[in-house]
Amino acid sequence: MSGHSKWSSIKHKKAATDAKRGKIFTKLIKEITVAARMGGGDLEANPRLRTAVAAAKSENMPKDNIERAIKKGTGELEGVNYEESIYEGYGPGGAAVLVESLTDNKNRTVADVRSIFGKNGGSLGENGCVAWMFDKKGYIVVESAAVDEDVLMEVALEAGAEDIREDDGSFEVITDLAAFEAVKQAIEQASIPYIAAEITMLPQTTTNLVGKEAEQMVRLMEMLEDCDDVQKVYTNADIPEEIIDNM
Repeated sequence: MSGHSKWSSIKHKKAATDAKRGKIFTKLIKEITVAARMGGGDLEANPRLRTAVAAAKSENMPKDNIERAIKKGTGELEGVNYEESIYEGYGPGGAAVLVESLTDNKNRTVADVRSIFGKNGGSLGENGCVAWMFDKKGYIVVESAAVDEDVLMEVALEAGAEDIREDDGSFEVITDLAAFEAVKQAIEQASIPYIAAEITMLPQTTTNLVGKEAEQMVRLMEMLEDCDDVQKVYTNADIPEEIIDNM
């Protein structure tokens, strides 16, 4: 079973207060475009596109923006050709960091990512150096106040969830990739609101960071996520919430 992803849970709680709507839209549009290019524009037949569109709607992206992004992906409208890349490295304290990007210029992206690692006590590594430490899983976050734990467990486990964990005001529902859509739909049909529903990389084990190393790690993760070409960032670092709250 995959380890707990402290950064993921904290990031989703912070998202509601982060004034980065334009940057979020840019990243979502890229994902929708690439998903449509790879799997077609039919949401029912393209799970990746369906998940991307759901994420865009949860951020209140206008319908026209979503439709244009899909058409750019399917070739109905002219658009930029983005390539997917994964970068791996180590942060402060040797914590593992996995970076997913969509870019139209890989040379620019790798230079930016390497610079961000270097400025924050980390280093970019070779392909494969940390990816083995993570498992690809479905990940759904529900606020504890929004649902009774027994109800959520019954709905999610019956639909095929692997695990449900409680962490400081929220429940994390973990699924394998094949069960993600079924579990998400079951939660929706039960009228249980969720904060996030996505395919993510969960660490098998975590690295505890405190003090200066924890602060450096937060800056590293935030700078990577702020990079225009970076879509998602994962780490096995376990960072005390009070450090993030005070930064």
